[in-house]
Amino acid sequence: MLPGWLGLSTVGLHLSVAKIAETVLIFLGVPLVAGFATRTLGERAKGRDRYETKLLPRIGPFALYGLLYTIVILFALQGHTITAHPGDVARIALPLLAYFAMMWFGSFFLGRVIGLPYERTATLAFTAAGNNFELAIAVAIGVFGVTSGQALAGVVGSLIEVPVLVALVYVALWARRRFYPFGTSPTRPDRASKRSGRSETRTTGESGPAHRAHSSLHRRYPVIFSSCGLH
Repeated sequence: MLPGWLGLSTVGLHLSVAKIAETVLIFLGVPLVAGFATRTLGERAKGRDRYETKLLPRIGPFALYGLLYTIVILFALQGHTITAHPGDVARIALPLLAYFAMMWFGSFFLGRVIGLPYERTATLAFTAAGNNFELAIAVAIGVFGVTSGQALAGVVGSLIEVPVLVALVYVALWARRRFYPFGTSPTRPDRASKRSGRSETRTTGESGPAHRAHSSLHRRYPVIFSSCGLH
């Protein structure tokens, strides 16, 4: 709708919702069921500690191998298109670069404005800027074909996302030194201590319902809590 409002040319596109649903079900449902079965059977046979310390490090890299294999095959099939029409690749890359920049800087600025600590602000920024290009590639291949322009757009997007996010890591480290000079909090230590003192007077202690809910969520989602800098 937006291109039409801006007066740009538009092209009609007719897609099969059933085909898209089938593709998503195959590329998401099958790995989900396989992962659930692997964890359930693995923990039952070996125990959780041995499963997470021995088996997961061995099978984890295969997800990256599969993605790299798909990208290599797509580039091999579309190599002529890439070399013959580099302008198309640039037209795909430039909007994505603008998207990553706007989402990351906008989210980081929002986190700082509302007073989030550095860990949560950085997590918010990278979560907003990241994209699930693997699923986009799978849907593009299933619906439009492996040699389609839509599949090429997904591949170019994933190749741009990795170096851009790596570069944004250095930006985040610079922003930590620049905007969080007093530690992870955007405020001075004395102000932070006063705020924490006021908040402690409003709580009911570690035995209250909020603390019990926090502990329950920490046990269920330890990876999410650690990635967000929560304890």
